[in-house]
Amino acid sequence: MKIIIVTGASSGLGRGFAEALGARKDIDEVWVIARRSDRLEELKNTISAKVVPISLDLSYNDCIEKYRQLLADQNPEVVALVNAAGFGRFGEFEHITLSDQMGMVDLNVAALTAVTYLTIPYLSYGAEVYQIASFSAFLPLPYVSVYAATKSYVLSFSRSLRVELANRKIRVMAVCPKWVRTEFFDRAAEQPDVVTYYDHFYTVDQVVKRALRDMKRGKDISTCGIRARTEARLLKLLPAKLGMKIWCWQQKK
Repeated sequence: MKIIIVTGASSGLGRGFAEALGARKDIDEVWVIARRSDRLEELKNTISAKVVPISLDLSYNDCIEKYRQLLADQNPEVVALVNAAGFGRFGEFEHITLSDQMGMVDLNVAALTAVTYLTIPYLSYGAEVYQIASFSAFLPLPYVSVYAATKSYVLSFSRSLRVELANRKIRVMAVCPKWVRTEFFDRAAEQPDVVTYYDHFYTVDQVVKRALRDMKRGKDISTCGIRARTEARLLKLLPAKLGMKIWCWQQKK
């Protein structure tokens, strides 16, 4: 049984990837994972392949164990994995609750690592792995400090894992978009006066299409938009201190 697995599939980039990859003709099922089961059920109306809704909160160890057991019971051949589950909080570090700080680490880092680890034995030769990072992965960002740090982890982890899995022709790619119009901001911007400068927004469709294209081209990082890719190259040359200074100036800090 050939399947695609998408975490964080109830909305945003996760949903976009589930719908795009679900159009493939070489798969039997699409496993969509998220907390909101009603949102997952809706995907049955937009994906041509068989959709298997799996309601799990991957920030909890017992849900990770359920995922492990599900793989063991079904023994699928995974042709693509998308790790899109995650969330962020914008604001001063000391004014974001400890629960939210640790929640970002648990979901963006720990859960992504666990899902990747548990899925690797089931990945087919030549499988695709999309790890949803962020443009914030390229630079330490005050007022988005923990979120940016978790996405830096995703970027570093994905690039090194790609090398380790190359002998099986498994392609691991970090997707690092700039601002994307999704429900992410409903939760992230609880302190609306902290992060106020958004230079450009992309759509989910733009980011997903670019990622699929970059995967076919064999890239290890996908960043949507010429402007964003240019900025990413510049950030490699700038000292981190200067990059943070520019960011703070943009946010009037």
